[in-house]
Amino acid sequence: MHTIELPFAYRFDEVITRLALDPLNTVDINKQLVKVPLEESIITIQSVGSFLEPKFQLSGIMSNEQIQRISSIFHFDRSLESVNDHFSKTNLKNLFSKFEGTPIITDYSLYANLIKSIIHQQLNLSFARTLTTRFVQTFGEQVDDVWFYPTAEKIAVIDVETLRSMQFSSRKAEYIIGVSKAIACAELNLEALSQETDEIIIKKLTTLRGIGPWTAESFLLFGLGRNNLFPVGDVGLQNSLKQLWKLEKKPTKEEIEIHFEAWSPFLSYAALYLWRNIE
Repeated sequence: MHTIELPFAYRFDEVITRLALDPLNTVDINKQLVKVPLEESIITIQSVGSFLEPKFQLSGIMSNEQIQRISSIFHFDRSLESVNDHFSKTNLKNLFSKFEGTPIITDYSLYANLIKSIIHQQLNLSFARTLTTRFVQTFGEQVDDVWFYPTAEKIAVIDVETLRSMQFSSRKAEYIIGVSKAIACAELNLEALSQETDEIIIKKLTTLRGIGPWTAESFLLFGLGRNNLFPVGDVGLQNSLKQLWKLEKKPTKEEIEIHFEAWSPFLSYAALYLWRNIE
């Protein structure tokens, strides 16, 4: 058993609530517990502290590298105080007061993030989650009650018709298999790419069929946890701002971008809290 105590406020109840929206995640809201598939291990994280005095017990840890990975995924390794202080001086101060201490949680694997984003493209959220669940439960592996995404190598060798039979469009099936092949043959190295700048990552990813700016930005935000991303074309963010600012219609890209200077360098948190406000 490994214990982590944080020297800053942290809203684990928000983390659990958001993770529970994905049927592939194994969470217990009552016990404030989540099980994380990490490589070949299952790490159990349970909150035993409070909002102002966060404390977590981790079981299943096999190495210091896994502790560092969990700390990165769950935002244990960097304080949220500077984020909250920054937005207390902006027009989003009420939103940040409401969700103070809510961290950016990244997906458990970079490959899972990329494939999930491709599946979710241009689909309503309910059907996107249904397709993603069907994909993982068909090709992935369940250990105890925890689902592991399949490997890129496994998906690289399936055919388009196999995915078509599961209600994937031909084009989306081609994208998923094509990206998996690029990873399997080392044309695309996600770990190495993660060390690059936002601009280089977007440029590299968008050379692949099926990955546009929206998917690349999702990779930066929910794959890597980059601080300063705001997918301005996202309809959910537009609707959240419309509601927050009591507008008659959704704000335009230009009307949103004029606030970026004030919200930077924490645009990602603005996006997260705006999404959270309408979930």
